[in-house]
Amino acid sequence: MKHINRTLLLGLTLLAPSISSADTLDQVTKKGVITCGVSTGLPGFALTNSDGVWEGLDVSVCQSVAAAVLGDATKVKYIPLTTTERFTALQSGEIDLLSRNTTWTATRDTSLGFNFAGVNYYDGQGFMVNKKLGVSSAKELDGATFCLQSGSTTEMNLTDYFKTHKMDYKAVTYDTPAQTIGGFKKGRCDAITSDASQLYSLKLQMQDPSSVMVLPEIISKEPLGPVVRQGDDKWFNIVKWTLYAATEAEELGVTKANAQAQLKSANPSVQRLLGVTGKMGENLGLTTEWAYNIVSQVGNYGETFDRTVGKGSPLQIDRGLNKLWSDGGLMYSMPIR
Repeated sequence: MKHINRTLLLGLTLLAPSISSADTLDQVTKKGVITCGVSTGLPGFALTNSDGVWEGLDVSVCQSVAAAVLGDATKVKYIPLTTTERFTALQSGEIDLLSRNTTWTATRDTSLGFNFAGVNYYDGQGFMVNKKLGVSSAKELDGATFCLQSGSTTEMNLTDYFKTHKMDYKAVTYDTPAQTIGGFKKGRCDAITSDASQLYSLKLQMQDPSSVMVLPEIISKEPLGPVVRQGDDKWFNIVKWTLYAATEAEELGVTKANAQAQLKSANPSVQRLLGVTGKMGENLGLTTEWAYNIVSQVGNYGETFDRTVGKGSPLQIDRGLNKLWSDGGLMYSMPIR
């Protein structure tokens, strides 16, 4: 679907409930591929590598769903979408799943015909400035000009923060992260504000990353996660439990490397997760190997976090709130039983 069509459909997306409540699982099975909406390019979350292969934390969600449904994590067609295009693409049926650093909010969850399947990254909005600006706190940015993305929760959060602190600001908006950091590089703004994870990604795109700094303030809650259309509970359940399966695997110590060996585990929880016992796959309309395919092909949640945005990636983001609940974080799988 061309950009102009997405734009024309935006009004319908904002005003109407879900256009389609068709059986997405049946459609995906017939196509043999999952069509997944991702960012136009955000390091750590969704970006093509030097070989043209998509990588990132959001990409791993697409891959995990493909592994669960089709038995093959590579069976994904990626559709790069801007912030303003993403909801129209999902609403219109252009994509089966949106996995694009999207914040779960009440309005999006109740008025656009969408269901958020869970959270794959707990984030918060922050600020990045050039060190030569000479500020160390967001409270010193009265009258500043900000580069930010349109069609996101960012500007509302910024407005709320500045209004609360009785400060003023100006905004220069862009459609993509690349355009946003481009404006900042050209000096069109004093600061960038976005999800903190995105700031660390944008920082790497500076010619001299040490010339900028992320300020300490976090001004919002930004629970990011995959989104599906309302009206198709079967597909909603599949995406939701795909997220839980990856987290449950980390809790149980099941990894990409040992998943095969863990099929012989005596742990009843591991047996249920990997389909050795129980009817979880049948209940979801999938094979008994659905979760085994996720972990053996993509990895558990901790593995995907580390290699995409964490200690095994250029971003080196600390897990923080994204640690397992047992380690003091918020990541918690509903019981797979």
